Amino acid sequence: MSLDVGFRDTGYSVNSARILRGLTFSVEAGRFACIIGASGSGKSTLLSLAAGLISPTEGAVTVGGNPVSGVDPRVQLVFQSGAVFPWLSVRENVEFGLRSTGVPAALRPAEVDGYLRLVGLERVADGRVHELSGGMAQRVALARALVLQPQVLLMDEPFSALDAITRTTLQVELIRLWRETSVTIIFVTHNLREALLLADDIHLMASGPGRIDGSWTVTVPRAEREHHPELRPLEAELRERLHLAHPDYEPKNHRATG
Repeated sequence: MSLDVGFRDTGYSVNSARILRGLTFSVEAGRFACIIGASGSGKSTLLSLAAGLISPTEGAVTVGGNPVSGVDPRVQLVFQSGAVFPWLSVRENVEFGLRSTGVPAALRPAEVDGYLRLVGLERVADGRVHELSGGMAQRVALARALVLQPQVLLMDEPFSALDAITRTTLQVELIRLWRETSVTIIFVTHNLREALLLADDIHLMASGPGRIDGSWTVTVPRAEREHHPELRPLEAELRERLHLAHPDYEPKNHRATG
């Protein structure tokens, strides 16, 4: 099961600084949405609002049609760094959420083992996270989120610090996991190519204060996107819109899709 996420005239300010203003858009249940925009446009703030870590100062944020009113285990957030606990084993990291939400100890091992297999970490289950590569540590963070069986998964540039090969591998794995779980995903990235390869829907954020400056649906099947000519006009439009919204925008790890 998955839930929709909605922002309606949402604003967020810290003291006199307005970070978001008039943010209005929605992500349908079960969709994979990418949020693109340069650093400082409010992408991470948007995720923090959806996760219930902070509250809007204007408007509303809803999950499943209900206002967000604090942290909800149905909504899980995966950070860029993974935010795993290096002093715990892989298994203990994945079990952490189950323990903190009161799942009985007798039920935890089977749940943990199932999700370790799902992300391909069963062979290193008893290893320490600090011994893992960056890509494997991100798998730990993903398993720790998925073991709680969330209905919304929020991801804040989770692959940006990884090398190109690992990044591509985890992109493929994420799509597989999304298809298997049907979770709603909101995936923040500054990488246009990544958004074009992953998303059902792409939302562009403009800054000053942050707001949605346009939305697009990607209809080309994912398996055909790498070199599909139909994506070239969309990529060109998005790149131009990014430049207009963020004149100093510099895409990272850019490689054309066609």
